[in-house]
Amino acid sequence: MTKQLNYHDKLDIENTLKLRNMLNEELPEFCKEFFRAIEATTSSRTRIAYAYDLTVFFNYIKNNNPIYSKMEIKDFPIDIMDNLQVVDIEEYLEYVKVYSKDENIHTNRETGIKRKLSSLKSFYNYYFNNQLIKDNPAAKIKVPKLHEKEIVRLDTNEVADLIDVVESGKGLTDSQLAYHEKTKLRDVALITLLLGTGIRVSECVGIDINDIDFEKTGIKIRRKGGYESIIYFGDEVEDALHAYLEQRKTMHPAAGHEDALFLSIQNKRLSVRSVENLVKKYSSQVTQLKKITPHKLRSTYGTSLYKETGDIYLVADVLGHKDVNTTRKHYAAQEDERKWKARNAVKLRKDD
Repeated sequence: MTKQLNYHDKLDIENTLKLRNMLNEELPEFCKEFFRAIEATTSSRTRIAYAYDLTVFFNYIKNNNPIYSKMEIKDFPIDIMDNLQVVDIEEYLEYVKVYSKDENIHTNRETGIKRKLSSLKSFYNYYFNNQLIKDNPAAKIKVPKLHEKEIVRLDTNEVADLIDVVESGKGLTDSQLAYHEKTKLRDVALITLLLGTGIRVSECVGIDINDIDFEKTGIKIRRKGGYESIIYFGDEVEDALHAYLEQRKTMHPAAGHEDALFLSIQNKRLSVRSVENLVKKYSSQVTQLKKITPHKLRSTYGTSLYKETGDIYLVADVLGHKDVNTTRKHYAAQEDERKWKARNAVKLRKDD
C-alpha cells in the first residue's frame, strides 16, 4: 500500500518540479550545478526563492547589457559572471527597487533588496570557491543595514475583541456573514490556535488531524527548515479545536485533502493566502491603525509568553527560532522594561 504524502512532502515535490522547469526554461545552463550543490543544505522553498531572484537578475542583464541583449538567457556562458563588475550589481540592486514584469509593477524595500543581494552572494561564492570563475564582485558589496521596524502586535483587549469578532461575525458584510455561519467554528479554532501557540501560518495550514494529541495537548508541526517539532496548547485552544473537529467529522474532504485539519469552503486544505485573508477580514473589525497579519498574531503570542515567563530561551524554543538573538531582537523592548523594573531588586544596604 502506497503511503499518502503529507502536505509538506507534496509542497516539496511541487517546488522541485517548479525549480526543474525554471532551470530548463528560464535560467542559464550552468546554474544547474549550483542548485545541485545546495540541495542537501537548503529547503525546496529556499531553492525556489534563489531561482526567482536569479531569474530577475539574468533578465535584467539581458535587457540592460548590450553584450548579452541578443543572446537567450539559457545560452549565457559562465564567463558572464567574470565579465560583470561591482557597478553592474549595484545598478541591478537599484533597479529592483521598482521594476516592471509581465505588465505588473514590482517593488522591493530594504528586506527584499537584502535578500536579492544575499542570493547573488551565495551564487557567486559557490562558483568562486570552486575556482570556476576568477572574480567575485558580489562579495565586494556590503549587505545594506536594515532599519529597525516597530513590532506590531495586538494588545490584550484587542486579542479578546478579535476572538469575539470571529465568534459573532460582528461588523462583517451580509455576504461575509453567509460564509461565516459555515466557517465560524473553523475560524475560531484557527485564530485561537495562532494566538495560543505562536506557530507560523505555513506550519498551521500543514497540520493534519492525526498530528493532534489531545492526551498530551500537543501538535506535531513541520518547522521552517523542514524539521519536526511538538508545540503544546492550553485549554482555550483545546476547547476550540474540539468544537471544530466535531463539525469536521461531518465534512467531505476533496480527494487528496482527507487528512487536512483546516478545510476551505471547497473542502480542500486551507492555503496560506486564505489564512492571511481570513486574519485581515476579522482584524479589520478590531483595529484600523494596525495592519494585522498571521505573523503579527505570532508576535502577540511571543510578547505575552515573554511577559509571563521572562525566559527568552523558552520563547525562542517555542517560536522555533534557531538563534536566541533573533528572539531577543524582536522582544528587546520587553527586555528593557524588565531590566528597568529590576533596578531596585538588589539592595546594597538594609533599610533601617
